Amino acid sequence: MARMAVFPGEVVEGAERLVATARTVWHLRAGLSVVLSARFGLSNADVAATLGVGTATVVRLHSEVRCSVGGAGSKRSAWGGRRHQTLTVAEEEAFLEPWEETAARGGVLVVPPVRAALEARVGHPVAASTVYRLLSRHGWRRVEPDNAHPNRDEEAQEAFKKGASRKVWQKR
Repeated sequence: MARMAVFPGEVVEGAERLVATARTVWHLRAGLSVVLSARFGLSNADVAATLGVGTATVVRLHSEVRCSVGGAGSKRSAWGGRRHQTLTVAEEEAFLEPWEETAARGGVLVVPPVRAALEARVGHPVAASTVYRLLSRHGWRRVEPDNAHPNRDEEAQEAFKKGASRKVWQKR
């Protein structure tokens, strides 16, 4: 069975006032989410189906009403963020400085050594995708090698094209 939300009496009364004075759909839904849960004993999933929103939204609405009416803690300023970060952005910048000097001299950055250094810094294994996202977050981009090898012999290539073209591409 679904877990039921529990509200103090003043929060329910405040939610009923919110329903009566609502000027936006969001405020109406917020008040109704508490009233439906408290007065009629509906679960969060039932309230979500009734109001036409997701279950997570019902929990957010309950939290908003609790904070505004009951004064239970401060309202969360924004959703999202880097909750699972291993380093702060400033620490990441400091971490990438040695490789930035190498890249400025024309060196190529290879990810496995960066990954090993990052694992040593944070003290636990790190996925390769984490390193790629870290580099992307700080403006690094993947540079593809050129189409031609720097030590190629253009004369030998042209001689091969001229001599081999008749033999390889003859109609049989």
